[in-house]
Amino acid sequence: MSTYFTKRDAENLRKLELILEKDLPDFCMEYFVGISSNTTTLTRLNYAYDIRTFFEYLCAKNYKFKGRTTKEITPSDIEKLSPFEIEAYLNYVELYKDKNGTIVKNSSRGKSRKLSAIRSLIKYFERKQLIRYNPTASVDTPKIKEKEIIRLEGHEIGTMMDVIDTGDGLSQHQQRYQENTRTRDLAIVGLLLGTGIRVSELVGIDVGDVNFDNLSFVVTRKGGARVILYFSEEVAGYLYDYYLERTANKELAKEPALFLSLQKRRITTRAVENIVKKYSSVATPLKHITPHKLRSTFGTQLYRNTGDIYVVADVLGHRDVNTTKRHYAAITDDIRRNASTMVNLRGEPMGNNPTNKDKKDY
Repeated sequence: MSTYFTKRDAENLRKLELILEKDLPDFCMEYFVGISSNTTTLTRLNYAYDIRTFFEYLCAKNYKFKGRTTKEITPSDIEKLSPFEIEAYLNYVELYKDKNGTIVKNSSRGKSRKLSAIRSLIKYFERKQLIRYNPTASVDTPKIKEKEIIRLEGHEIGTMMDVIDTGDGLSQHQQRYQENTRTRDLAIVGLLLGTGIRVSELVGIDVGDVNFDNLSFVVTRKGGARVILYFSEEVAGYLYDYYLERTANKELAKEPALFLSLQKRRITTRAVENIVKKYSSVATPLKHITPHKLRSTFGTQLYRNTGDIYVVADVLGHRDVNTTKRHYAAITDDIRRNASTMVNLRGEPMGNNPTNKDKKDY
């Protein structure tokens, strides 16, 4: 696996161990060890954050826990909670101040994730028979409103690539940077648009992961799986130009990362987000485009061209095709509309008017 992902996992585990040591009761250690075989380090870290928030709420707002710390909470404390107390917590996290006084707001999606973390913890200890009553069982999961897919249309893709290529529309300050990063930025945005990979997957690509002989590259998916993906001749052109520029610098021979910052280190996800924002704000000022929106652009184009949701799910790396369906349900009308032109009646091209004078009267 790439050294980038190894270091990232090590950092996530370090943070998780710190939370377990300082903020969570000892019994939680068993839970995080128990789920380690089927979750990523990032998932476990986010669960730890959410469980800590829940326990902090109980100690601060629930009279049953008055005067106690999060380290003192036990499994029997949790099974004595009522469904209403869980619902009260979800209502609280909609808008609250954290320990630092920062106002935190959670949408239905955020509240659903926090409930999921609590449920996962309780269900684990239900299976271990340390908890016999699950207060979350009768709590409704917050309904998540499906967001409209924001993506680039065909002409907008071309406009964005032109902005990267020429620098037209950028400020003088931005243009000075663009002169040094043009080749790299074309390769980054071209690869995101041409393959639909996640920004976290892009920053983890090493020089040795790219094979120009068969137009393929290796990415590390969520969960750590290493898969081979392919890119087009057009994307290959952008990548190869950058590859030549990147490998020509002998001082970088020991740096494994393919995409580098101006500081000659592996580029970060935040830096890629800023790159996309800079060029898209010129190309499509009325749309808020992120790397994930470029992923949606690729997925939409692929679905429109194939009509096969399973192909889209496989290429995008969705483990559950229902995830893909939820994201791209909005464009199924396009597929249905195209389907109406696929079948000819009586051997005649669809769309011809049977009342045409050249046709037999009916």
